[in-house]
Amino acid sequence: MSISPRKAMPSDEAPHILVVDDDQRIRTLLHRFLTENGYRVTTAENAREARGRLEGLVFDLLVLDVMMPGENGLDLARALRAHSPVPILMLTARAEIDDRIAGLQTGADDYMTKPFDPRELLLRISSILRRAALPPQRSEQAPESIRFGPFHFHLARGELRREEEHVRITEREREMLRALAGALGETLPREALAENGTAANERTIDVQINRLRRKIEADPSNPLYLQTVRGIGYRLVIDR
Repeated sequence: MSISPRKAMPSDEAPHILVVDDDQRIRTLLHRFLTENGYRVTTAENAREARGRLEGLVFDLLVLDVMMPGENGLDLARALRAHSPVPILMLTARAEIDDRIAGLQTGADDYMTKPFDPRELLLRISSILRRAALPPQRSEQAPESIRFGPFHFHLARGELRREEEHVRITEREREMLRALAGALGETLPREALAENGTAANERTIDVQINRLRRKIEADPSNPLYLQTVRGIGYRLVIDR
């Protein structure tokens, strides 16, 4: 993991992150890297120590390692989620899809595998904190229709048009467009686009997205509207 040049120390108002990892090197690197990028950081080497930190401090986000001795990260996340809405980013060396789904099923907000690019970690943290900051009453109603480039999609009718021309799409493509349009430009994870959230369906999402891209992108290999967010999922770039 490369470390960026030293920056000013974070203010007292900066988001406070708890890093829980039994690897001292990871804790030290993340503490330094996140601090230099404007976050307040506290560390813990296991679940027991993390629980002690959580009793005395309020955190804006947890970066939680899965594979720890004793109580592992999955068990800790599951226990925390039973009584706390604190955002959780799981961190693990296990990259299998079933492991990632297990992490998300505990109520974690995101899941990253080691080794990781620290710039991606910052983007993931920023995205989680931004979502968490939205007031509950602001749950925006899905728009009646959205536009992206020359396309117009009516959510209720499931009708896609390019200018005045009707674009034929399958029922599955219509479902995905509704989900992506309802996210209002935010990223949707692959499992949220799967038909029933299973690993098998998640793996077919990429194929279905590529088919949809062939109908809306001039160059499907270099999409302008239906973009891939590496390691997470997809977002539809809509006109505001």
